Amino acid sequence: MKSTEFQDVTIAVGKLEIGMHVVALDRPWEETNFLLQGFIIESQQDILELQRQCRQVVIQARIEHVERLREHHASAASDSGPKKNKYGAHAATLPESMRGPATKKKITYINQVSFEQAVKSSMLTFDSARSMAVAIMDGLRVGRALDMEECRDQVATIVESVLSNKDALRFLAMIKNKDAYTAEHSMNVCILCATFARHLGLLEFEIKIIALCGLLHDVGKSKIPLEILNKPGRFTKEEAFIMAEHTTYGRNILMSTSGDQRHAVDVAHSHHERIDGQGYPRCLSAGYISYYAKIVAIVDAYDAMTSERCYGKPKTSYLALKIIMDNAGTQFDRELAREFVRCIGFYSAGCLVELKMGQLAVVIKANEADNARPLVLVVTTPQGQKLPRPTLVDLAKPENSAIEIASEVPNGTGGIDVKHYISPSLFA
Repeated sequence: MKSTEFQDVTIAVGKLEIGMHVVALDRPWEETNFLLQGFIIESQQDILELQRQCRQVVIQARIEHVERLREHHASAASDSGPKKNKYGAHAATLPESMRGPATKKKITYINQVSFEQAVKSSMLTFDSARSMAVAIMDGLRVGRALDMEECRDQVATIVESVLSNKDALRFLAMIKNKDAYTAEHSMNVCILCATFARHLGLLEFEIKIIALCGLLHDVGKSKIPLEILNKPGRFTKEEAFIMAEHTTYGRNILMSTSGDQRHAVDVAHSHHERIDGQGYPRCLSAGYISYYAKIVAIVDAYDAMTSERCYGKPKTSYLALKIIMDNAGTQFDRELAREFVRCIGFYSAGCLVELKMGQLAVVIKANEADNARPLVLVVTTPQGQKLPRPTLVDLAKPENSAIEIASEVPNGTGGIDVKHYISPSLFA
């Protein structure tokens, strides 16, 4: 009687199927939540857990099936169409808590304090959040453990501020420093995630989860060499691959912390996945990307595009929103992209605009009733000269009806940097 021979084969987690026998992982078993060191995949949940925690695994296959398996994977890799995970089209592969909001009922939040009061009271929260974001990245670089309780406490304070007034922290978050981009980006994404989640009408505990995911989504960049992270030019293929590894590093860092970090782990690993299955690191398609990861993907892209970085000038908020909508349905979830545009609005706080008379002005407060008529701080003359005393002008007031915005312009136009004009003292 002929004996059956087997061979170990390394396989990407996106290619796993029910019935495969997993014999090794790309990480120590004790770092995972698998109870057995070797098991047969029996359900889609098993596949989900492997894809959440690994990039590739070793399976045991019959010797006669090995070449067929390799040919199948080579054929799939050469497909010029969108890469799709075999099970990615089915939302049922995700746990219920990861598919969408906890309730279909949308909560309506009302500002509890005025914008002016909120800006003043939020300054301490903003400074504390910025310090923590920097401390997180610096600490991880030198091997310090992540203090999740401290992170949650900071997030709770941020969410409390956002629920009191949705615009105040966003306004302060426009004070950006390109030399501390990585840390401040995480803080900004945290604030914007809380703001967006409030706009979506999510429950308060969900807002806190999403804000925490935003704060920690890029912790894996602490493992990327600084010469690559801060490179001013285009990445080589090798450098791009190293940079893409931050998603896996982030997953590993968060999995090593105590407590239940399932959502933060998932978002750190999946915030660069795309709806069309062409993202990284796992080429997941729409139904296999969690709701929170879809939210953070949009917020992450928006803040990155509107921030000044070592290798590029910021885009206007208008252009960033347009790019997000142009990529809705392929890179981003279509409905969430639409809601994000509604949340941010055009001529949002912190934008630099040019008035039809030629003056430059900083948008201080958006106007939900009429996006074209915000509160602005006029900072130049029509000839482009900086005013020694900028003037607050509420375009919503009837006496200012003749003053109109021509367009949003990039920060830095005419030598104007909006961060020099954003201050609670405006409302003193």
